[in-house]
Amino acid sequence: MNKTAPSKPALVKKSAPQQSGSPARKVLRKVEPYVWIAPSVILMAVFILVPILSVFQMSMSDVSKAGKIKGFNGIDNFAKVIKSPAFGLVLKNTLVWTIAVVVLSTVLGFVLALVLNNNFKGRKIARAIVVFPWATTLVIQASAWNFIINKDYGTLNTLLLRLRLISSPVNWTPTPDAYFAWEIACGIFVTVPFVTFCVLSGLQSIDTTYYEAATVDGANYWQKLFKITLPLVKSSLTVSTVLNIIYVFNSFPIIWTMTKGDPANYTDTLVTYLYKLAFYNGKQGEAAAVSVIGFIILLICASAYMIYTLRKGDDA
Repeated sequence: MNKTAPSKPALVKKSAPQQSGSPARKVLRKVEPYVWIAPSVILMAVFILVPILSVFQMSMSDVSKAGKIKGFNGIDNFAKVIKSPAFGLVLKNTLVWTIAVVVLSTVLGFVLALVLNNNFKGRKIARAIVVFPWATTLVIQASAWNFIINKDYGTLNTLLLRLRLISSPVNWTPTPDAYFAWEIACGIFVTVPFVTFCVLSGLQSIDTTYYEAATVDGANYWQKLFKITLPLVKSSLTVSTVLNIIYVFNSFPIIWTMTKGDPANYTDTLVTYLYKLAFYNGKQGEAAAVSVIGFIILLICASAYMIYTLRKGDDA
């Protein structure tokens, strides 16, 4: 009996995949993301890019007291600013102000975030209290600090007198440096909550199994802190530090409310100094030059910090 060979399966000719949609729909899909981001781009161009370009133009122009540009003068405004006796002092104040507030608020905010990340009774109330300085406007905060340290009727002297820690009211601002130190303290006080909640958000995203495994391996608290916590919250710290550098460097209300940069520019920063140049002295070209100098310094510092942090993270 002849066995018939099994028949080969019929080859099915695969048809080329049909491209779905019309050419118009394909174009629409490509264009759609740009349509959605167009309003943001337009707003940024109108309210950010155009003013920046305008300031750069004014910094290299002869500007009248009314703000009218008369003509191009090159780097004359920058030369006048740099040669000014007050500029060196103002620049030093700005660097001290920014570094002190950013560094100390970052350290204190990180420690406070570690505390608030623990489970304890009244944690929600404690977190709400920490938000208060951040939620209050800077002008009110600065005015309150001025009231606290006032020699005649300040609450600090009143409290210490009632506690009999001092026998007579103390002048807490005997020198411009002392007043500047109080401004830095106020800046730290209002900045700590921002750092705290940035770090706290990073801490709450850490999986607890990392700590459980480290405990099983015999790691102590400090080993967990430096080997687990710090590496995993580095991104949150980077964001908060870069934003703090920008905010603190450009901070105006605290210094202006407490001292207005007086006496004789001893407590001025670049922001208050350029405000005086523009609106008190009518030197808007020089004020624009100061603004450009501050913009360049801030851009270099923030970019250098981000590049260093990202490279260090990639090497780890």
